[in-house]
Parts: sequence; structure tokens; C-alpha cells
Amino acid sequence: MSRKKGSSIHYFLLFVVLLVLIWSLIKPVEGYRVLFVEVLPSVLVLIFLISRYNQFRLTTVSYVIISILVILTFIGGHYSYSKVPLFTWIKDYFDLQRNNYDRFGHFLKGLMVIVVIEILLRKTVLLKSKTTNFIAVCITLAIGALYEIIEWVSTKIGKEGKATKDFLGMQGDIWDSQKDMALLLVGSILSLLFIKILYKGLEKSR
Repeated sequence: MSRKKGSSIHYFLLFVVLLVLIWSLIKPVEGYRVLFVEVLPSVLVLIFLISRYNQFRLTTVSYVIISILVILTFIGGHYSYSKVPLFTWIKDYFDLQRNNYDRFGHFLKGLMVIVVIEILLRKTVLLKSKTTNFIAVCITLAIGALYEIIEWVSTKIGKEGKATKDFLGMQGDIWDSQKDMALLLVGSILSLLFIKILYKGLEKSR
């Protein structure tokens, strides 16, 4: 893929992401406080990637993954993770105990391991190997754990130390964080099955 064609795809992905962001800002279901805490990390990531685009350009594979995960966050921020309509319908139709959009989101976040591997291969001395894959999975889990810690800290912020339950999305499950991390691990391991797609993208970008 030529650099010019790749850039066109990247700009298109950014356009789509910004459209979804604008949509998410229009009358969020749980108000702008929940929206803010949900989308802020993704917005910061976008700003960083845009500012570094000319200095360090990722492969299209990684940008597609980042776009999917960012859009996932914007949708969750607009509705709140426990009230995304499609998953509410699934909950009611299959008589489930909870809206599983946040579970689905943590599973998909396993795709992030592919982005981590690209950065490791391009910015460190590590080579393509199972060791690199293992390190990437560990880093992905560490990022996920950091987010869970941030959620925990948020429970200590605000009136009487109570966080917005819609942000946490625990839905009464005391093991929510552990299940989220388990799904992230499964998603990360399964994502490694697609690692050859990244390798092909890296070869074309050289």
C-alpha cells in the first residue's frame, strides 16, 4: 500500500471517528459528566496520535483497531455502558441478568495487543517472537488494570465518596473488574491469531 493511499484511509478513519464523537455529544443519555469521564481517555489518545502522525505513523491495521476501540468508547459514553440499546435488547431477548456491552468492550480491547506489538517492534530491539507477543499481552493487561484502578479511585471521588454507577458499569456485580480483566486476556490471546495481518502491514509500510 502506498504512503499516499494509506494516508487517505487514515484521514477517512479519523473523519468517521470525529463524526461518532460529535454524535455522542448530542444529548448524552446520562448527562455530560458520565460522557466526559468515559470519552476523555480516548480523546486524549486521538490528540496524541494526531500530533505525532508525521513523526510516527502506525500501520493502517493499528489505526483501524484504534478507531474501533475509540468508537466503542464514544458509544458507551453516549448511552452509558449499562444502557446501550442493542445490548439491552439482547439482555431482554435472552433473559440475561445484565447489559453486556461493557463485557463486549473489554473483550474487543484485546485487539490493542496488536498495536502494542507494532510499537514494540518499531521502537525497541525486540523482534518477532513468542516472547514479544507475551510481553505485549502483559502490557495490554497492565493498561487494562490501570483503567480498573482509575474506576476504583473514582468511587472515592464526589459527594460521600460515591461514583457514578453508570460510569463504572458494575451493575451490581462485585466481581466486575476481575471478569473484565479475564475477557481482556481472552481477547488479547485470540487477537494474536491475526498478528500476521500486522506483519504484512509492517512490510508494506517500509
